[in-house]
Amino acid sequence: MTQRQPEFSVFGQKLTGDIGIYGLMEDLGRAMTTHPDMLMLGGGNPAAVPAMQQIFRERMEELLADGSSFDRMLGNYDPPQGNPRFQQSMADMLSRTYGWDVAAENIAIMAGGQSAFFFLFNLLAGPQSDGSHKKILLPLCPEYIGYCDQGLTEDMFVACRPHITWPKGEASREFKYTIDFEAVETALQQHNVAAIAVSRPTNPTGNVITDDEVRRLAALVEQHGIYLILDNAYGVPFPGVVFTDASPFYGPNTILTLSLSKLGLPGTRTGIVVGDAHVMYALGQMNGIAGLANNNIGQQMSLPWIEDGRILQFGEQILRPYYQERSNEALGFLRDAFDSRNLNWAVHASEGAFFHWLWLPELTIPTRKFYERLKQRNVLVVPGEYFFFGMQSDWPHSQQCLRLSFAQPADKVKQALDIIADEALQNSR
Repeated sequence: MTQRQPEFSVFGQKLTGDIGIYGLMEDLGRAMTTHPDMLMLGGGNPAAVPAMQQIFRERMEELLADGSSFDRMLGNYDPPQGNPRFQQSMADMLSRTYGWDVAAENIAIMAGGQSAFFFLFNLLAGPQSDGSHKKILLPLCPEYIGYCDQGLTEDMFVACRPHITWPKGEASREFKYTIDFEAVETALQQHNVAAIAVSRPTNPTGNVITDDEVRRLAALVEQHGIYLILDNAYGVPFPGVVFTDASPFYGPNTILTLSLSKLGLPGTRTGIVVGDAHVMYALGQMNGIAGLANNNIGQQMSLPWIEDGRILQFGEQILRPYYQERSNEALGFLRDAFDSRNLNWAVHASEGAFFHWLWLPELTIPTRKFYERLKQRNVLVVPGEYFFFGMQSDWPHSQQCLRLSFAQPADKVKQALDIIADEALQNSR
């Protein structure tokens, strides 16, 4: 008997449509389980960093040896806003290290950064009680694919096209996006904005907006009485996968998000939000309704590293050197593969995170089609179109870029880049 197609609500239709992040995760999951030979340059999974894995094992052994701590970790519900000791320890560390005015009530724990942003965006933006509609402003696009479909209402985002600069000259083939503040100020005037949101480093490009750009954004949100949401999934103060100068930032109108995932613990699904106490309390309420309580494992695993501040050293001593070496290595492979074929290409300055952002200005097909052709050759990447949402006009550049992870083993990255270059040669004018 043929099953009747279920009739979903507006909410159901919104979250089950053509969703970029779901398609990406579905492709990644299927590839890992059914195509072990797939060259995986598409995901955001952290590398298996031996030094970090050893730290994780030692901490788990400590928990297993302390039977009561292990039993509480697995057997107890925490409050929806997070474990009180974890919240206090996080607040103490941030206050002690950076002089920030942060207390336990300024900390909320979520089931990963993705959940945190789903709650944050819909808490602040969308339909308002006075009948108005507020938006999230992305000051620099391309921006993280995972934000795109998180609004429960349409037209949640407005995004600004960046300036493209060449810090080392065009001959270097290395460009950098910078914020067009004139465009940002125009967007603030034309739209009813609830918050400005930016990832630092930016996923997908590895761009780190400068300290000056952060301060200018902070001044704008204070002027307009809105929030600045800084997504530090890869950034400072931890995990610290940043290859350039970048200072941690927090202020009265700032909401800061952090995560344990890029330390190497994505399976713990632990996101940390720092901000206004009223907003953090609201996040806890939403978390209680949607998920009852958080995963305890990440909080208990990382608690001693937060209490003694070691978590701030992992980036500088382990993660930054590891990923910077991987980045440089992959860039060398990329140059060899593309220059040997006399292709016109450029790459965004690698300033942090796990990705290279490849620009192919002479590509004759959109990168979504290019992605499908690469998949037929057992190479998985992420097409750039997914990252250019919220823009008010078309931009050919948005169909010419690919996100490439360099977190995989070097031989796999080299092999994949050679195939990408070969396919680009066949599809360039």
